Amino acid sequence: MMNFKKLTLEDKDLFQRYTSPYTFLSCEYSFTTLYIWKDACDVKYTIYKNALIIKKRDFEGKYHFIQPLGYKKEDLKDIIEVLIKYKEENNIKYLFKDLEESFICEIKALFSNIDDFYIKEDRDNFDYLYEAKRLMSLSGKKLHGKKNHYNNFVKNYEYEVVEIKGEKVIRDVIEKAQQLYEEREDEDCMLYYELQAIKDIVSNMNKFLLKGIAVYVNGKLEAFSIGEKLNKDLAVIHIEKANKNINGMYSFINRTFIEKCFNDVKIVNREQDLGLEGLRKAKMSYYPLKLEKKFIFGL
Repeated sequence: MMNFKKLTLEDKDLFQRYTSPYTFLSCEYSFTTLYIWKDACDVKYTIYKNALIIKKRDFEGKYHFIQPLGYKKEDLKDIIEVLIKYKEENNIKYLFKDLEESFICEIKALFSNIDDFYIKEDRDNFDYLYEAKRLMSLSGKKLHGKKNHYNNFVKNYEYEVVEIKGEKVIRDVIEKAQQLYEEREDEDCMLYYELQAIKDIVSNMNKFLLKGIAVYVNGKLEAFSIGEKLNKDLAVIHIEKANKNINGMYSFINRTFIEKCFNDVKIVNREQDLGLEGLRKAKMSYYPLKLEKKFIFGL
């Protein structure tokens, strides 16, 4: 029997021991990602056969497992069979979500009855991967409009870029996040959970391996962004918020954050679009290098 424990900040070192041997391109296996959505997605974990088993629910309230971490190959079939039994006994919708293609191949090699399972691409959950140097240079015809927005901001506004640290900046970030949340007309409960996560992580920046910048315009905080390096080649942007009424604000913080904090990586992961039309359009407008596929795997 597996007993699952709610994810807390105290679990960070344990998770990093399990995730550090991997070079995921997906954001899903970052401790910070799991921690940000720990309440919204009811993230829980257990250890079985020395493997880290993570259970969560998606934004539609459907529970599933993500890829086990730290397992021995000879134990994987047993682990999956135990998870299948747990799924059936606990009315879990999917066996796995957020899977990378390499893990699908491992499962296929283990089960002769693979046709009894279904495998589905989860397009709304694909991560957007960008070439870091292009985000910094905004070079080329395709990104000409973004560069114009950036230049317009630089030319027309008095601004200051600061690191997210210190009591005043942290307080200003929280106040800005609260303001932007209250200005939203929709009542998306996930935005409430995101707001609480922002308050939590900016108050505990020193406990994460996070980088963050805030942009002040005429002395008022108008944008901020938070991310981290997952490995030497890959950074992920977890949070990006800005005053959309300031022309070029988003283009400025997008480029400036990479320049200041992640100029030594090759790839920047800007996470998924969740099937939201406006968000998909915005992410596609930067012409991703690749969409990192994720899969649903079930019975």
